[in-house]
Amino acid sequence: QVQLVESGGGLVQAGDSLRLACAASGRTFSGYPMGWFRQVSGQEREFVAAISGYGGNTYYADSVKGRFAISRDNLKNTLSLQMINLKPEDTAVYYCAAASRLWLTDSYYYTPGNYNYWGQGTQVTVSS
Repeated sequence: QVQLVESGGGLVQAGDSLRLACAASGRTFSGYPMGWFRQVSGQEREFVAAISGYGGNTYYADSVKGRFAISRDNLKNTLSLQMINLKPEDTAVYYCAAASRLWLTDSYYYTPGNYNYWGQGTQVTVSS
């Protein structure tokens, strides 16, 4: 059974940092795209960051560029999201996602429906 398990969320103050982790089990995602999305209750799931199969390419939402950094360790089958200078508008449930196919164009990274596996999410709350 394939599982993605996120950790590292919590309650922080504006300007603080957090590092989210996602541990995959049940299969390896080495070579396949992975990403982070976030969702606020009542709103659609929003793209945050993504990374290509071997980490050569990264993609970020404009709202997090310069503050968030995505990385992966294919040997450990893990995905991370380093977040600095957090803002109250970053408050959301953060989800790890992984694809089981390779994509021909970069546009695929930004759409939640293109990912096949999802974690249960970890809450990040940033107080002002």
